[in-house]
Amino acid sequence: MKNYVYPAVFTAESRGLYSVNFPDLKNCYTCGDDLADALEMAKDVLSLTLYEYQKNKVDFPEPSDLKSIQCDDNSFVNFVSANTLAYQKKFNNKAVKKTLSIPEWLNEAANAANINFSQVLQEALLHVLGLA
Repeated sequence: MKNYVYPAVFTAESRGLYSVNFPDLKNCYTCGDDLADALEMAKDVLSLTLYEYQKNKVDFPEPSDLKSIQCDDNSFVNFVSANTLAYQKKFNNKAVKKTLSIPEWLNEAANAANINFSQVLQEALLHVLGLA
């Protein structure tokens, strides 16, 4: 889970619209109402696609060199970045119930101190995984 960068082909369509295609990633394309919207949509679809690759344990293809991508006069190539962890935090944040075991004495001490077990576990996992 980190930042990734892939080239995208932005194509001007009618009425100021733009379509966006990622030649290195199968079925990764989108569109926008204008160039700014197309760029935001491109970041979103790239994050979603790469997150799905991660979930399904699919190897990421190597990004193409910008100069190797051919496009017509209505198109240009630009890099788009994606952060799969940020995407996952934003769109996959439902609570998951976990069962765990701790010593009884520790449970009693934590209860006496009004410790929120879920919060402490989340903080500890973020720290141990280096995500904090």
